[in-house]
Amino acid sequence: MSLNMLLNALSQGLLWGVMAIGVSITFRILNYADLTAEGSFTLGAAVAARLIMMGVDPLTSTLVSVVAGMSAGVVTGFLHTVLRIPPLLSGILAMTGLYSINLRIMGTPNIPLLRGTETLITRTADLPPVNAIITHLGITERLGATIVLGLVVLAIVIMVLKMFFNTELGYVVRATGDNEAMAKAQGVNTRRMKVLGLLISNGCIALSGALVFQFQGFADISMGIGVIVVALASVIIGEVIFNNKNNYLIFVAVVLGSIMYRFLIALVLMLGINPHDFRLFSALILATALSVPLIRERFNFDLKKLFLGRR
Repeated sequence: MSLNMLLNALSQGLLWGVMAIGVSITFRILNYADLTAEGSFTLGAAVAARLIMMGVDPLTSTLVSVVAGMSAGVVTGFLHTVLRIPPLLSGILAMTGLYSINLRIMGTPNIPLLRGTETLITRTADLPPVNAIITHLGITERLGATIVLGLVVLAIVIMVLKMFFNTELGYVVRATGDNEAMAKAQGVNTRRMKVLGLLISNGCIALSGALVFQFQGFADISMGIGVIVVALASVIIGEVIFNNKNNYLIFVAVVLGSIMYRFLIALVLMLGINPHDFRLFSALILATALSVPLIRERFNFDLKKLFLGRR
């Protein structure tokens, strides 16, 4: 595997790691099966693409995309908590509605970045320290700047989430996911906590969409299809390999899972497997990762039987 391929996998793993963190908040902390991700990911890319192409500052465009993603999370929370629609169905409804909204925002099914358009990646590449590192390592500006930007964004996101989940409000959100009945008995408004968790989650997912758009150079109306499988694969891989239940170290594990997933995709490309089979490959990775605990348990049991039962 070439150095450029490894660096490309690393850069994508970092950017998609932000989305994996968002998905882990709903699926693991909030214990809420949210499928809004496929719509809010595209929403983040669509808002960032439209604003950047209108000449808006890329940082401002990215922050606005985060707010748009948060709004999508609030809508999903409203459907579930106020209209009493089941979690899975509320996510599907929000995801379906976001398809039309994203198309309205973009105006066309695809928005390519024009050559010379300033993005967060090009802005990062222009920083003297980053430029010096890129020159010293002999890698492309795009890859070097993306890796630096991804590391900085992830550090900020994980730090902010760590601070939040260590506050009283953060503990209440975690308690809602751990035991909703107990949280209600303590006088917690679990409906608001669910909306807050969905807001934070979809904000992270939209941020990932905006960053991925700036990395790949285009936003497409179908770019969110199947991303929930990719995010879940990253979450499961991170949890299985880097097992840690700490509320912020698990985010680090999820990011490492995202990077490992991208390395596996790079390996598939190197082996010459048809790109059309990526979705199937992602599903197989997820199924394998989910079955690892069972395989490990069975394997340990067989070892005990082998060494203790047969002498």
